[in-house]
Amino acid sequence: MREVTWIRRLALIGAILCFGVVVLGGYTRLSDSGLGCPDWPGCFGHVAPTGSAEHYASASDVRKAWVEMIHRYAASTLGLIIVVITALSIRARHERGVKVWFSLVLLALVVFQGMLGMLTVTWLLKPLIVTGHLLGGLTTFGMLLWLWMSMRAQDRTVDGASVLAGNRVVELGARARQWAGLALAALALQVFLGGWTSSNYAAMACPDFPRCQDQWVPAADYGDAFVLWRGLGINYAGGVLDHPARVAIHYTHRLGAVLATLLLLLAVLAAFRGLGPRPRWAGVAVLAALALQLSIGIFMVWRAFPLPLAAAHNAGAALLVAATVWLNRSLRPVADFR
Repeated sequence: MREVTWIRRLALIGAILCFGVVVLGGYTRLSDSGLGCPDWPGCFGHVAPTGSAEHYASASDVRKAWVEMIHRYAASTLGLIIVVITALSIRARHERGVKVWFSLVLLALVVFQGMLGMLTVTWLLKPLIVTGHLLGGLTTFGMLLWLWMSMRAQDRTVDGASVLAGNRVVELGARARQWAGLALAALALQVFLGGWTSSNYAAMACPDFPRCQDQWVPAADYGDAFVLWRGLGINYAGGVLDHPARVAIHYTHRLGAVLATLLLLLAVLAAFRGLGPRPRWAGVAVLAALALQLSIGIFMVWRAFPLPLAAAHNAGAALLVAATVWLNRSLRPVADFR
């Protein structure tokens, strides 16, 4: 049981750290620090940005190198925590609530994240890799939260809607889980679109809101906007797309926000329909995170995309993922974690 307690604690610590890694990764990208250290895993051959002055043209370059390396240090610490979680899970594999397969998937994901982090640098900020790195980070965050919530739920005799009985409640619960699953999928799509917008430097393609380029349906090049692979050897710092393609990406991100918002609201509405206090509280958290994220996004456009608001938008996405994961977990009984 001691191992189970530590798995639960480390899952929570890892989730908190992963939130920081995701936010710091977004800041690294938004502050143009992604190539602050052009090699990997060190920085100009050092474990810290302590190389000779010839590597840095200005104090700004030194700052960018430190931002990049601090992100790597935090990500490495997170990887170590997940390794320990996996080792403890294997050791306590016969204990109630311990699922070795889940820890192994989490470990494989963080290793893959490390590979994407390396490719982000060596492939010169390739949008597909940068976006995949963001998706992987938020997936890791969500899985750590799910692990922590599930292991906490193992200590309870009931969970969510299981305190209630009756065919009507079972039907409502199944419907709510469907809506919550669709909302999570739509949110994942929106995260991809957000990462694609950022990695292609398309955020400022629509400098006005609610319209874009002073039009409800702006002229855009969708054919060139979503080409995932453009070959190697291209430096994507600053973006390589023409303006119409960037408009297409940004506008699609806004349409994705409408879809995600609608499905999240439907999921919350379904969770409010007599399924117990935990789904209701999770629904309230989703509404709060959604309102915060939409507000940050709108003010970010109105204020001409300042770096603090852009970084806050990345943090808001992580909070919305956390709330949506909580909603999905609250709608499932303990036995569903298998």
